[in-house]
Amino acid sequence: MLSRLLKEHQSKQNERKELQEGRRREAITAATCLTEALVDHLNVGVAKAYVNQRKLDHEVKTLQVQAGQFSKQTGQWISMVEGFNQALKEIGDVENWARSIEMDMRTIATALEYVHKGQLTSCGRTRQSISNKSIF
Repeated sequence: MLSRLLKEHQSKQNERKELQEGRRREAITAATCLTEALVDHLNVGVAKAYVNQRKLDHEVKTLQVQAGQFSKQTGQWISMVEGFNQALKEIGDVENWARSIEMDMRTIATALEYVHKGQLTSCGRTRQSISNKSIF
């Protein structure tokens, strides 16, 4: 009887070991599946972040190119405006020079008219004095 009890005990122990081993394998399988699911879920987020980062890098490069082009175009505009301002200054200088010459010419013309009128008056007085002298 003791040996039968021992055999039953060993048999139950073996069954428990096998049951325990099966549960352990199931737990390992479940843990592996859980780990894979978590990693897959994280990988999806990482993949999205990677794709977004690539898009951002592309947009940054495009923006840099456009900013460079805009800067170059702005420089050209500034040069054009400076040239235009310089031309306006030159036109203003020419206009002031022309006004100055015009004023000088008017002054000279007025002086010549004054001198001419003065000569006519003095010539008229000389003729009158000559004609007055011959009468006497």
